[in-house]
Amino acid sequence: MTRPPLLLTRRQAGTLIASLGGALLQPTPGLAAGDARWGPPRPFHWEGLVERARRLAQRPYVARHPSPHAVDNWDRFVRLSYGAAPALTGTVRLFPTRRGVAPYAVGMHVVDQGMARRLLDSRGLFGGAGDADVAGWRVLDPSGRTDWMAFLGASYFRCSGTDNRYGLSARGVAVDTGLPGTEEFPAFTDFWIEQRGADHVLVHALLDGPSLSGAYAIDTRRREGKDMVQDVRCALFLRRDVQRLGIAPQTSMFLYDQTRASGLPQARPIGDWRPQVHDSDGLAIHLGDGERIWRPLHNPSRARMHSFRADHPRAFGLLQRARRFTQYEDDELFYELRPSLWVEPQGDWGTGSVMLYEMASISETVDNIGAFWVADEAARAGQRRDLAYRLTWTSADPSVDSNAHCRNLLLGPASPEGAPVDATTRKYVIDFHGASLSGLDAASGVRAVCDLPQTSIIELRAHPLHGRRDAWRVVLALRLPGLAQKEFRLFLQRGAQALSETLTVTLET
Repeated sequence: MTRPPLLLTRRQAGTLIASLGGALLQPTPGLAAGDARWGPPRPFHWEGLVERARRLAQRPYVARHPSPHAVDNWDRFVRLSYGAAPALTGTVRLFPTRRGVAPYAVGMHVVDQGMARRLLDSRGLFGGAGDADVAGWRVLDPSGRTDWMAFLGASYFRCSGTDNRYGLSARGVAVDTGLPGTEEFPAFTDFWIEQRGADHVLVHALLDGPSLSGAYAIDTRRREGKDMVQDVRCALFLRRDVQRLGIAPQTSMFLYDQTRASGLPQARPIGDWRPQVHDSDGLAIHLGDGERIWRPLHNPSRARMHSFRADHPRAFGLLQRARRFTQYEDDELFYELRPSLWVEPQGDWGTGSVMLYEMASISETVDNIGAFWVADEAARAGQRRDLAYRLTWTSADPSVDSNAHCRNLLLGPASPEGAPVDATTRKYVIDFHGASLSGLDAASGVRAVCDLPQTSIIELRAHPLHGRRDAWRVVLALRLPGLAQKEFRLFLQRGAQALSETLTVTLET
């Protein structure tokens, strides 16, 4: 899932606006009929964009060339992006092309009452009295001191969520992620922006890449201090067969969490004082049959792909469940404020799987996690696929219902107290919290259900967590030799009733 970083690195993004003292907007340039900066008004509508994407897919793909004016100096990129400058329209600001990160120029259009005008000349629209080609754009708060939505690089975009902090990213589509060979990155080549208010932006985008083209409509609404919601619809047209077509993809970073096990790659790097470092800590899935899955993320020793059967999915997303400052102790980057991203299909997507890609990483500036849905139906040349879904950027946990959810997962060797460490064993300590457990005690018949073979289980028990009426702890100890199974599933049950989501854990060896 190699890609150039989106916007700034996390540490740079966390301190840049403060160091500049805020980038205030200047008055928006005029859209008068005689303004040479803009092309003539032309009718614009969804059906016309879809037809343009369809025709584009019928022609051979033409690769774009990097802008000859792409910025190669970091300081200049910052001045152009964040210095005081006019808005394109309302509170929309532009990003310049940047070598190695976002080197391709994009077409920008402003839509008003069904008429679109193309930006022909971007001079004067960047900070620091500099000029450049346009690589992307962002939407600022009305104060002009911070932004809450940004599009930059390939088909990547993101929102700052409930707590106004950027974290993980979404993108238009994923092509052959995690397969041998080179992953393809189709790109948004043109944008049509209709600002319907300071906190409401409708953007249409044209997607193009070697294997497909597409039309997108992304209707974004923001409420101060609340979730940000994007209603997305797309029409995809395939030029050629695609082995793995990922729908509603998300990209995030997971370096390590509180999980500890001697010798495993997930252990905290030497010299890092923080207890955890990640933008997301797990993948949640709501299946069509009502089952809820929680898969904690890993930073593996080598790249790997996981598939979760998800026919007629209700929702899925990469979430940040750890929400306390003390879980990170980072007063610059505030990982506890990073948004979760929840995908809710609109209509029936049919049969398929949610896929999770995890890539080895030693840096928190590298996105090493990807998740998306893949249909069972093969993606063949000449096909058209229409899809719709809602994206919610939130600090709440949209996966939680009355059933208990996994709040904590700890890992270590299953050695008896006082004995030498036995690296051939594993001990998992798992805490579940939720209303379904409220008031239950050791005599209530609650048990942990696990799909591991009995021959590998040293111990499996569940008991109420001390001091909590709605929390239970599961202790699972395993022998690893002879265990061929690479993952296990575990949940709490009382009689025939499931009391918790299903925890899916990859066995690290």
